[in-house]
Amino acid sequence: MAELLFLGSGGGRFATIHQRRATGGLFINAGVKLHVDPGPGALVQMHRFRVSPESVDALLISHSHTDHYTDAEVLIEAITRGGLKRRGTLIASESVIEGVEGIGPAISSYHRSLLKEVIALRPGEEARVGDVVIRATRCVHHDPTTIGFFMEMKGGPVAYVADTEYAEEVVEDVRGARVLILPVTRPLGMRIPSHLSTEDAAIMVEDVKPELAVITHFGLRMLEKDPDYQADWIWKRTGVRTIAADDGMRVILGKRIVVE
Repeated sequence: MAELLFLGSGGGRFATIHQRRATGGLFINAGVKLHVDPGPGALVQMHRFRVSPESVDALLISHSHTDHYTDAEVLIEAITRGGLKRRGTLIASESVIEGVEGIGPAISSYHRSLLKEVIALRPGEEARVGDVVIRATRCVHHDPTTIGFFMEMKGGPVAYVADTEYAEEVVEDVRGARVLILPVTRPLGMRIPSHLSTEDAAIMVEDVKPELAVITHFGLRMLEKDPDYQADWIWKRTGVRTIAADDGMRVILGKRIVVE
């Protein structure tokens, strides 16, 4: 069994600035503990929902935009007990670790040196943390090295799609997911480049056919148009159970999927 805890459901520049929804990323407990895209306020959200920052085994960061990595360095200090114990893994895009085309690096060389392992992944490449196998998936975004994460874990495969616009290769890389997590920044009729809209998400959900689809990473326009309404629209169109994340929402992967 695995548990997903949404430490934030907001995303994009202005939703992050105004904190209409938190931007703390996704915490996964699947035997090992993973924190995906710890944006601004991740540490505060962990304490709010009683998750120990010191318990994290690995950070997964999709790309070098501030709403996805801002709290990573303080979390590295927590993982390594203030830098006194060499432990933990960072798995991230090339821009986060090395810097690419003027983007990044997002994590200082000092903080990278504290960790036991630092892995830069390109699409198709894999890493392992305990029993969880993590494969980098393709995305089409402003940061050209942006990756998503397809995670094989207890409870079945979970695909976390990072910021991207719709593309066939993005869909291809997440087929087979039991849970599909999509960053739907924009609502119906308001598509913008490099991000998903409700219409785009519906096409992906219909193609992948997961057991559960979760939309998250809502921009201000999406919040104005009601994420629950957008999720229901996708559910009715595709026949696939689709829900809008909320801050603190938990998804438990057992024989059946429970949302709390």
